[in-house]
Amino acid sequence: MTGIDADLTRSAVRRAGWRLVPLLILLYFVNYLDRVNIAFAGPNGMNRDLGLSATMYGLTAGIFFIGYLVLEVPSNLALHRFGARRWIARILITWGIVATAMAFAPNATVLLILRFLLGVAEAGFFPGIILYLTYWFPAAQRAKMTAAFFIAIPVSSALGAVVSTTIIRYADGWFGLAGWRMMFLLEGIPAVLLAAVTWWLLTDRPKDAKWMPVEEREALTALIEREQAETAAAGAPTSIRSTLFNPKVLALAWVYFGIVYGLYALGFFLPTIIAGFEKTFGTDYNTIETGVITAIPYLIGLVVMILWARRADRTGHRVAAVAIPSTLGGLAIPVALYLQNPLMVMIAVTICACGVLAALPTFWSLPTALLTGASAAAGIGLINALGNLSGFVAPYVTGALSDLTGSNRTGLWVVGVCMLSAALVAVRVGKSRRS
Repeated sequence: MTGIDADLTRSAVRRAGWRLVPLLILLYFVNYLDRVNIAFAGPNGMNRDLGLSATMYGLTAGIFFIGYLVLEVPSNLALHRFGARRWIARILITWGIVATAMAFAPNATVLLILRFLLGVAEAGFFPGIILYLTYWFPAAQRAKMTAAFFIAIPVSSALGAVVSTTIIRYADGWFGLAGWRMMFLLEGIPAVLLAAVTWWLLTDRPKDAKWMPVEEREALTALIEREQAETAAAGAPTSIRSTLFNPKVLALAWVYFGIVYGLYALGFFLPTIIAGFEKTFGTDYNTIETGVITAIPYLIGLVVMILWARRADRTGHRVAAVAIPSTLGGLAIPVALYLQNPLMVMIAVTICACGVLAALPTFWSLPTALLTGASAAAGIGLINALGNLSGFVAPYVTGALSDLTGSNRTGLWVVGVCMLSAALVAVRVGKSRRS
């Protein structure tokens, strides 16, 4: 870091991390919970009350990502233009309104429309945060900070499972609403409230951070700008059009698709798989016990994710840090299908969860090293949009195969294949970058 004080930049990064990342974690916790809480509503009254088959439930869960796909890139470009503070606050308000409206869906058609609109409302939030992290944190610390942000996934999946199932059980009948409806209502309101918090507390760029000493602010700004200039000089796509059709960007979208396929297959169907233990193994878990068991793989995955991201930052082996956990996760989930007791099944599912969660934050170090400026906004938005198509495909395909075969096995084999293909493509992209 010739010409830039390393001590000042380290201090600035540490200060920015403590100031910004906890708020981002909270926002993503609420975001992810609102996105996947339908997984707990389905087997706990919603499917019965609204007459949803497994296929229709999968379509309802997954259609969120169609609206998400359509507006992802434009939303990220708007964030780049108008600033994260304003744009993320806007996203929070609109998704909070739609999320609470799901509590009052009178039939399957309205629920399907609201899930689509929820995707429209949330579009741009996640890739916007990934882009925002590139404004604040140098490449050497980015995987660690991204992993800190990603804490929200296992926490919302673990704590969210307990919270959601507790609301369903104990809030049943409040205001004349079924428990699953109360869950949608109570978990949707925080997004609207957090919009005001975001408006006041989020800072767009280091140069705007009045809460940071001037020397630290200037050193961090200089380092970020230098890294962006180096990325551009290394041949990064220079226009939005060239970014959207860049082969490496599209290949990375497939890598992300495969990893997220595993995430959403687990998120939407793990509660159903555990509920199926009663038929397969003769177990008898109530709603809250199912929520607690669902939380275990994510809690263990949380620890693995943080340690793995720190290792990736320390070694700089970004491609291996994506390919290795993707491979382990892809191999573990089909193995779970042939185990003969619920403990062994949960061990295999936990290994898969660890693989997914370890791969996610380290993955984002690959496109953020390739892209900068408006191209980064477009590329990150495109990768996230195409990758999150798995959020539509995974629940729909898994549900349809379950209806067709009477078993979850075929659908979970598809999960394994997608994750393994993600690992292979990541290695290929890594080789092309070195050539």
